[in-house]
Amino acid sequence: MVFNSLEFIFFFAIVCGTYWLLPHRLQNQMLLVASYVFYGFWDWRFLGLIAFSTVVDYSAGLGIARSHNKRIRQYWLWTSICTNLGLLGFFKYFGFFVENALRLSATLGFELDSRLPSILLPVGISFYTFQTMSYTIDIYRGKLQPTRSILDFALFVAFFPQLVAGPIERASVLLPQLTLPRRLGRQQLEEGSWLILTGLYLKCVLADNLTPFTEAVFGNPEQASGFSIIVGIYAAAFQIYGDFAGYSRIAIGVSKLLGIDLMTNFDRPYLAVNPSDFWRRWHISLSTWLRDYLYIPLGGNRGGNFLVYRNLMITMLLGGLWHGAAWNFIAWGAFHGAILCLWRWWETTRKARVQGDASRVITGKARFENATLGVSWIRILAFFHVSCFGWFLFFVTDLRDVPVLLSNCLFSWEWNGRIGLLTIALFAGPVILFEAISSRVDAEHFILTMSRPIRLWAYSNLTMAICLCGAVNQNEFIYFQF
Repeated sequence: MVFNSLEFIFFFAIVCGTYWLLPHRLQNQMLLVASYVFYGFWDWRFLGLIAFSTVVDYSAGLGIARSHNKRIRQYWLWTSICTNLGLLGFFKYFGFFVENALRLSATLGFELDSRLPSILLPVGISFYTFQTMSYTIDIYRGKLQPTRSILDFALFVAFFPQLVAGPIERASVLLPQLTLPRRLGRQQLEEGSWLILTGLYLKCVLADNLTPFTEAVFGNPEQASGFSIIVGIYAAAFQIYGDFAGYSRIAIGVSKLLGIDLMTNFDRPYLAVNPSDFWRRWHISLSTWLRDYLYIPLGGNRGGNFLVYRNLMITMLLGGLWHGAAWNFIAWGAFHGAILCLWRWWETTRKARVQGDASRVITGKARFENATLGVSWIRILAFFHVSCFGWFLFFVTDLRDVPVLLSNCLFSWEWNGRIGLLTIALFAGPVILFEAISSRVDAEHFILTMSRPIRLWAYSNLTMAICLCGAVNQNEFIYFQF
């Protein structure tokens, strides 16, 4: 059951209509049942898996909080971490590591049994395992008190709008909203409706219409010409943004209609001017999770440059591996780790140059700020193309396709991608314009502050675009596979 389907529209209409007729405790019970029904639409067999993870982390949270003995607290913490990482590792990475081990053994001259068991990846496992791990880690750190209600905790784990593709919520934010009575105000109703409509536009109109152009390039790299490859890379950048940001916006909007606020997961990422800025805007729930539970424990910015660069590379490599058990995702993570290291080195070098007397510092800062104002769009455009190379690595199905595509891009030039470029301009143009205006006025939902006729005009145009230009095929969201 996907957000852009009639099944979900009927499902949510029944859930939301019933939900607001019930008292608070019955609301939670009904939401939990609805969440398990929603998840069971993919494969009911994995309901036991998410229930098992819920019971383990609920018990671990209580075990950590009840004990003052460090060894017992660590036992419960590592029980939670090992259970979650064990489930994630088995279902997501077992086949990848075994396959590569077999290739290595064949290279070394050892013949091993190459029959691999077929393991089906449970949808959303990367998201809910990270979410539940943060719960027990925060309790261990003393930042959170465990909930005594297993019902509330089970709903925190399985809350259906964000269950299969995030945002990855923190218990300190979501759990209090589940334990307290909720009301639906006018602002939540308006923002929720706007987020759902814009999310459907991003998914059905932008992402799904660009899918054929990315598949034509990355699905058949030998036949792709230079111009079509460039168009395919642009299409990939906007496809994955429309697909994933569209899911996040719908999830946040649906939650608002249930009286629950989820965190913002995307903040106009293609307006970023450097790698650090990009990761403050792209998949914010994952980037902040990696920062708080991996990068900072590794040492963060503490220590010398080598240690900082090491921490950045480890974090981004594991962030890439989180996306999937394939070498292209590892290469994508390594690429972003490398440009983050280069950016940090450049920033450190630049600041060192102006560290003299006070006048040099002030003058250098003023010149830099003025230059930023003057060339902001050039910097945005430049870094957008840097991020596009990252998506190039992300979308290739085999790293051996990289030199093929690069060679074709240079030596096999044909002007046969003009329809794709026009499609990108037609459907991505309004998104870029809208985000540029919202950045300028510093208001994500600035349309909702306008007069009623303008709001109605915006709603009607979005609805018409979805109905008239939305892709006919109901493609699943890309991040369901992660």
